[in-house]
Amino acid sequence: MPLIRAKNNPIVMPKIALPIRPRRSWLGPVSSGFIVVTCSFLLAAAQPAQGPAAPASAVQPLPQDTGITGFKLMLRRLGSTARLMQSVAHPDDEDGGMLTLESRGEGRSVLLLTLNRGEGGQNKLGSNLFDVLGVLRTLELTAADRYYGVEQHFTRVADFGYSKVADETFQKWQGHDIPLGDMVRVIRTFRPEVLAARFSGTDRDGHGHHQASAILTQEAFRAAADPKRFPEQIKEGLRPWQAKKVYVGNVCGFLATSCRNENYTLRMNTGHVDPLLGMSYIQFALLGLKHQLSQGAGGWTVEPGDRFTYYKLVDAVVSSPKDKDGHERDFFDGIDTTLPGLTARLGNEESKVPWLKDGLVGVQGKVSEASAAAEKSAAAAIPALISGGDSLQRLMARVEESALSPEAKDDLLLPLREKAGQFEKAIALAAGAQLNVATEVPVGATPEDAFMAVPGQTFEVTARFSSTDPRAKLRNISLDLPSGWSATVLSKEENATRFKVSVPTNAQVTRPYWHRDNPETDSINKIDDPRYLTLPFPPPPVQAHAVYRIGGKDSIVRGVVLVKFRNASGTVGERALAVAPAFSVMLEPGEQVIPVEDGKERAVRVSVTANTAGGASGTLRLELPAGWKSEPARLPVYLTERGEPKDYDFKVIAGSLSEGHAQIRAVLDSGGQKYSDGYTVVTREDLDTFYYYQPATQRVSLVDVKVPKDLKVGYIMGAGDDIPTVLEQIGINVTMIPAEKLAGEDLSRYGTVVLGIRAYDTQADLKANNRKLLDYVSGGGTLLVQYNTGPGDFNGGHYTPYPAQLGRGRVSVEDAPVEILAAEDRVFHSPNQITQADFQDWVQERGLYFMTEWDSHFTALVASHDPDEQPLKGGLLRAQYGKGTYIYTGYAFFRQLPAGVPGAIRLYVNLLDAGH
Repeated sequence: MPLIRAKNNPIVMPKIALPIRPRRSWLGPVSSGFIVVTCSFLLAAAQPAQGPAAPASAVQPLPQDTGITGFKLMLRRLGSTARLMQSVAHPDDEDGGMLTLESRGEGRSVLLLTLNRGEGGQNKLGSNLFDVLGVLRTLELTAADRYYGVEQHFTRVADFGYSKVADETFQKWQGHDIPLGDMVRVIRTFRPEVLAARFSGTDRDGHGHHQASAILTQEAFRAAADPKRFPEQIKEGLRPWQAKKVYVGNVCGFLATSCRNENYTLRMNTGHVDPLLGMSYIQFALLGLKHQLSQGAGGWTVEPGDRFTYYKLVDAVVSSPKDKDGHERDFFDGIDTTLPGLTARLGNEESKVPWLKDGLVGVQGKVSEASAAAEKSAAAAIPALISGGDSLQRLMARVEESALSPEAKDDLLLPLREKAGQFEKAIALAAGAQLNVATEVPVGATPEDAFMAVPGQTFEVTARFSSTDPRAKLRNISLDLPSGWSATVLSKEENATRFKVSVPTNAQVTRPYWHRDNPETDSINKIDDPRYLTLPFPPPPVQAHAVYRIGGKDSIVRGVVLVKFRNASGTVGERALAVAPAFSVMLEPGEQVIPVEDGKERAVRVSVTANTAGGASGTLRLELPAGWKSEPARLPVYLTERGEPKDYDFKVIAGSLSEGHAQIRAVLDSGGQKYSDGYTVVTREDLDTFYYYQPATQRVSLVDVKVPKDLKVGYIMGAGDDIPTVLEQIGINVTMIPAEKLAGEDLSRYGTVVLGIRAYDTQADLKANNRKLLDYVSGGGTLLVQYNTGPGDFNGGHYTPYPAQLGRGRVSVEDAPVEILAAEDRVFHSPNQITQADFQDWVQERGLYFMTEWDSHFTALVASHDPDEQPLKGGLLRAQYGKGTYIYTGYAFFRQLPAGVPGAIRLYVNLLDAGH
């Protein structure tokens, strides 16, 4: 299960037992969970399975990338210079079967460019949203990428939620140039011969982000070659690059089993079984997709057999052979992807290096020789690999010294350097050479408190070389450190070296290089460190390499410093060493809604954790709005244990109260420095680990809301949301009812029962006891049902008291007009008067999964619609059933209430009070 813990205390959610700490800051909710986006386009024809496969290690190579299998897969790469880039909109959009076929099957260098990180999606099994979700989904996608065998990049645009058309998407992204510029940057850096958009750029793609990704890909095909486009990149040293072909996908539908000849140029069978993988490309890719649990992909499988994926060529600067139906056999038809074929890039300058082509033919021959020898053993291939790598290095040196223009040298040296690195990796695989680098951690360390390097302090590292080939002899081991870091050797053994590493006081902490000031409204990420632009995360700070001698030549094997700890399951987990500040400061709750009537005093809790050993101290205070004060004004802080949080309580007395927003910030003064950030550990046993930082702030929403004094509410959680917390903050008596205890619960104790978002989707016990809920309504209770995402299951379950059909209608524009249809209904008058002004300042969206049909017993209360669409009236329905009231709402209260939207809070309170 996912572990997304804010430093420092966990809570355990019923049923799914997620060890998390709710953390809602003004950046959005940051508690644990998953997200579901209904677009797992990897699958051609998938069937649900019992559950996901056992996860592989998050940081160690996949088994298929080690031993003889990994070696033979690397030999495939050595034989090709082809480079392919696929572009998609969100994590899980990728054509994983195709990517795996191209990368692992054909040995091509493949890059996946995902426009955003899926941070605007929904969460199936938890309540975390926005940017912490983007970190989780980035970890999930990079875990999947290991199976596909691809390099991952992103643009700076954010997932702002569902968009129906490309025009709205581009409006949110401030036009085309921001994502297009990042896409061009990746093309100019990676230099692919082929671009392959996953989508078509038409209405067929559905989501406006999908359409935009394909539109941008076609624009980038020509823009990347034009030095006048994004000239700032040229000034940085990048060079224009013209890919040879660009394709679009989704030309036959994602679940197509056949396709008309004229609709596609290329058809690939991802159901072909690769003997090295032991399964088909689509099946192996699916093992990667299963890590994207936040997308609901963990329970999918695909049976053996043909699975076709289709692409259409839409632009090219080369001609390629086609059959009578206009079909190609391969993305790279018409493109020479052999090593000697690189000389074609030189054009008229080829005559300046007449020796180059024959030299590359010789290197290619050594690859063939190594492949033949590998049929006997990996070790037998080492001499050919050493000879081929040696020849390549000499050719690169001659290219550097040649009369070629700087541009021509650049065009040649990029693929040649990549090939040199592949020779290095192939030799290491053949020799079974490994470099394990680890730092010691406290006994019993967990993923939350495992060792973190701290600026101004030191730590020790042991690097150990090993090889299955006795001919491999270690020469030396070195640490690769960032600028300003230093290391001294403490001891040496035959195959190991122990280092003491000093971290400078200005060392960069391990955190995302991007952020949004307000994730609820911002659609573009701000880049804090341009060095890492388009990367998933900054690289680990400390790496190492070992030089070893084999076959009379020196070779290199590389490693990353790892921290080992014991997971909740008892297994040993690993993660790359990270740098953390001396203190993590978290303010709880991160967001608070205060009623204007009785919000004069509120409690604020600040949690402080030290990442240093031997004691740490400081003074804690709150920065408050003008006219506000805290009691006490300051608190002394003393922490004795590394990783152990300590809570400090303040009472905040507000000044004059009127509806609006205010902010409180916690600051720890220690050693002449100020600390006012906390970090969240984002990990899961099948994922790597990264960190989400948020300021130690509390966004206070002052809301003029009247609350019924004696109303008792029972809340049955579904996929996870933060609505109950907000209700408690405004003074409503809320009791959480675990779904598994519903059968024995006395519902007559509650005036209103609420079903959390996607409750029927996620809680089997709720379905089994639905009759009890309806009897509760019939006896005089009020039941408020929030949206579910499975219309088929919901409609088949007949959960409503009268016939109604759930659909997929939604209003994605958050400021879309809302019409009150039943102005006389008490819902709009008590205890709060609701007007059009209460539908202002909503965030992300109006609502989703509206009813499409309903019995005459239901009354539609409001209607709304996106631009150029018909009004949708099924988003808020009310029915009298027996003595009680049944309400269905698809409006996105789960986003509005935590965001402190006043009108949404008032309307929700009225819905809770309906029928009383």
